[in-house]
Amino acid sequence: MDHTYPEHPREKHRGPVVLRRSSRDETSTTDQRLLDTRGPSDWVHTDPWRVLRIQAEFVEGFGALAEVPRAVTVFGSARTKREHAEYELGRKIGAALVDAGFAAITGGGPGAMEAVNRGASEAGGLSIGLGIELPFEQGLNPWVDLGVNFRYFFTRKTMFVKYSQAFICLPGGFGTLDELFEALCLVQTKKVTKFPVVLFGKDYWRGLYEWINDSVRREGKINEADMNLLHLTDDIDEAMQVVQEAYQAWEDTH
Repeated sequence: MDHTYPEHPREKHRGPVVLRRSSRDETSTTDQRLLDTRGPSDWVHTDPWRVLRIQAEFVEGFGALAEVPRAVTVFGSARTKREHAEYELGRKIGAALVDAGFAAITGGGPGAMEAVNRGASEAGGLSIGLGIELPFEQGLNPWVDLGVNFRYFFTRKTMFVKYSQAFICLPGGFGTLDELFEALCLVQTKKVTKFPVVLFGKDYWRGLYEWINDSVRREGKINEADMNLLHLTDDIDEAMQVVQEAYQAWEDTH
């Protein structure tokens, strides 16, 4: 098996702008500057311009992704090592999505995201990365064929949901959990329909799944039917079947 990887210089993205070498050394991010209210009162004069920047970011994202065919977003840890079994699993899921006729979307970073992008690209499909400006980011991984970098999390989240037919969650941290629960909330409240969420990795996700069922559902905070929004599996074929059936159900109603 070929384990060589194309590399690129360490870089930082400020929206569509790429910063390398000494230019990468910024002390804050755009999101941080937007949300930080502790600074001087001149923010009153700059926020209207931020609205235009946010508008432009939506326009850039919509424009870049408008022609994307049906797609599935896969989330997972940026800390997954290339030699880890989860990395190889991500490659297989990326390839399986392409075989099933879907583009693969990730957060565009390293680890599990890189693995999925790599699997999709190697399988001859469309490999998409939606990056975010972070203090510790290293730029889009080298297996992204179509990449868009965002300053704001909320803009990026809109793109994940708008251009995906399903989410698959590999083992991950706070970022993966954030996207997982946001998707569940959107489906539960009917903001999006026929949108399955697959938790891939029973050993990793079982505790969370059981807590939702045994505590949240039992206390009446969600309904029995809400548990059907989550699909827990270790099988790639089963995950693809869930995605395909949901997409077919969506097509039948449109």
